[in-house]
Amino acid sequence: MKLYDFLPSGNGYKVRLLLSQLGVDYDLTELDILKGETQTEDFLSINPNGKIPTLVLDSGETLTESNAILMYLAEGTEFLPTDRLDRARVLEWMFFEQYSHEPNVAVVRFWQTHGGPNEQQKAMLPQKMEGGYKALDIMEKRLNHHDYLVANKYTIADICLYAYTHVADEGGFDLSRYPAIGNWMNRVRNQANHKLITSK
Repeated sequence: MKLYDFLPSGNGYKVRLLLSQLGVDYDLTELDILKGETQTEDFLSINPNGKIPTLVLDSGETLTESNAILMYLAEGTEFLPTDRLDRARVLEWMFFEQYSHEPNVAVVRFWQTHGGPNEQQKAMLPQKMEGGYKALDIMEKRLNHHDYLVANKYTIADICLYAYTHVADEGGFDLSRYPAIGNWMNRVRNQANHKLITSK
């Protein structure tokens, strides 16, 4: 398989972390989204949406969208429950990540780590911070009584939400307010074949 990715991206990191924990070999092509390398004619012929991560399977088929890639890779493994309701719970958290968590936590992190927010972004910052803290509050409530997000076991729901949560402080979010999230992040870090966000 061939993965097109930008190493600082949490969305790409999800996929690299799962591939590492599955022990799957793949070729990595790094593209710098800041230099427009995902908008070239060559890359757009692979992914017309011009975004990473993009995974090209051994068959030549292409998969895009990080959470769709996670679902594909996790199928038939310990990272995706077989129980019907538990699988739906995994999807529930993955949709939550894309609609409530990532648009706030990840966006603010990107602003802060790439030159700081511009004037328009500064006007949006309070709303984004409020949305990010609300998402973290929801996670904290769940993790206060559960070691992991679904079925009390480590799944792609955890991988999905760990990706941007563990670097939320880079966006200015105070993770010290969330002891249950902190304990959960330590459990994730202690999983076999864990890797750092900037690791290939």
